[in-house]
Amino acid sequence: MSKTDTTEHSATPEDAAAGAELSTAPREESAEETASGGPRLGVLGWIRWCWRQLTSMRVALILLFLLSLGAVPGSLIPQTSADELKVQDFKDAHPTLTPVYEKLQLFDVYSSAWFSAIYILLFVSLIGCIVPRTWQFVGQLRSRPPRAPQRLTRLPAYTTWRTGAEPEEVREAARELLKRRRFRAHADGDAVAAEKGYLREAGNLLFHIALIVMLVAFAWGQLFKSEGGKLIVEGDGFSNTLTQYDDFKSGSQFGVDELEPFSFSLDTFTGTYEKDGPQRGTPRTFEAAVTYTDGGERDRKAIIRVNEPLKVGDSKVYLIAHGYAPVVTVKDGRGKVVFKGAVPLLPIDNNITSTGAIKVMDGYRDKNGKKEQLGFTALFVPTFAGAGKGTMFSQFPALDFPVLALTGYHGDLRVNSGVPQNVYQLNTSKMTQFKLGTGTGVAQRLLPGETMTLPGGAGSITFEKEIKEWASFQISQQPGNGLALAGAAAALAGLSGSLFIQRRRVWVRAVRGEDGDTVVEMAGLGRSESAKLPEELADLAVTLTAQAPPAPEPADAEAEGAEK
Repeated sequence: MSKTDTTEHSATPEDAAAGAELSTAPREESAEETASGGPRLGVLGWIRWCWRQLTSMRVALILLFLLSLGAVPGSLIPQTSADELKVQDFKDAHPTLTPVYEKLQLFDVYSSAWFSAIYILLFVSLIGCIVPRTWQFVGQLRSRPPRAPQRLTRLPAYTTWRTGAEPEEVREAARELLKRRRFRAHADGDAVAAEKGYLREAGNLLFHIALIVMLVAFAWGQLFKSEGGKLIVEGDGFSNTLTQYDDFKSGSQFGVDELEPFSFSLDTFTGTYEKDGPQRGTPRTFEAAVTYTDGGERDRKAIIRVNEPLKVGDSKVYLIAHGYAPVVTVKDGRGKVVFKGAVPLLPIDNNITSTGAIKVMDGYRDKNGKKEQLGFTALFVPTFAGAGKGTMFSQFPALDFPVLALTGYHGDLRVNSGVPQNVYQLNTSKMTQFKLGTGTGVAQRLLPGETMTLPGGAGSITFEKEIKEWASFQISQQPGNGLALAGAAAALAGLSGSLFIQRRRVWVRAVRGEDGDTVVEMAGLGRSESAKLPEELADLAVTLTAQAPPAPEPADAEAEGAEK
């Protein structure tokens, strides 16, 4: 009888050459080598040692962890580049923490000196690590698998048997078999050397190259990005020029002439909401119908939904918010219309209870003909609960029972004081509140079509039956997004390859034995211990025995002769 076994053994230093260059990872100096060689390094030696440490994979991982850790305060603390008003509100609310945060540059994390230092060091570390490993890997691809060790029995996976086939026939059959299994194989003396799993190192290098691509994409996006917001009432439009934005932020290398030339108008906004059940008030339809042009001769129609932006060239127009703009008409004491239009109000809750201000800056004169300015604080609810049924808060986001509460003022709005004002807030420091018929300044509630008469012949304000809706859009150009997506996909593919592909080597030796039979030895060596290597070697051995069948053992042959 013949037998084919697979066993595992521990590799010894004698077989180190067989496993050399299974990885492109650079050899790191031990603590003893550093300690013993430190005093004799010299300036150039220490520079070289620091460079090796910086470009080691261990330091790259530490820097990557520090970069992700450094981004945490950028997500938790308001950033000046994103919203200056939120930063100022945070400073006003935390006077003790503010000086500390300012010294640590926590309000400008992504442009801070410490974050930039980590970013640049990681970039240099990855490049310094990848370039030599890439050349080393290219050299491995161009070279042949190393020749078989002298003693294959010392390798982790090993099997042997005797066969009556000629050694040359066994080696040729083994070479063909290994090539069919996608091994790189060649005959070397009395053995066949083969290697497989190069995609593991290729995946490892691809992963780290993808990290560099994502770092470049992040830097590119930060330097050349632009982002602005615009609130548009139904019937109004927007042209992509700097003066049209309500707020605008851009990277340091972005030029205003790089804004995509296009314009659009908001035709209608449609919003529907769940009327019953636990999700009452949840938006079901939330879309803006627009007409836009990108420089062509014909206008185009489009629907913008949440997470479905309008794409015009390199720009994207996102729908981010919605609210109501009641139409009001203001007249002076002589009945002259001094203001008429839709006034956008900002929501303060999920049911779109909204607040804002109405400002009449020009054209108004009091009963004596003196020029004056009017201002009204406005509180609007699309669905009023009813008189005596609670405070002035909306019960539902749709326009089921709209009510507008107004409080009037006259005097100086301070719009020409040189101090910037919020268009949705009223500065009443130089204004006097109108007293209603009851002698108080309490706001008056108006239904659509109703008019509030101002005391003393000061005029009136009418809440028109028409109520428009507005939508807020974010117009952005992010040039690095496509590159970042490609880098992320490549990183995922490379990581999968480096985790699930094992690089291994197989040797098959076939020599003539003393008894005339051919002794076949097969051994395998992987980069790391794996149960799959012995299994794969056993499968190869079983397949090879079809062309090199095991010969009867001498003891078995003698026993058969005795029986006869």
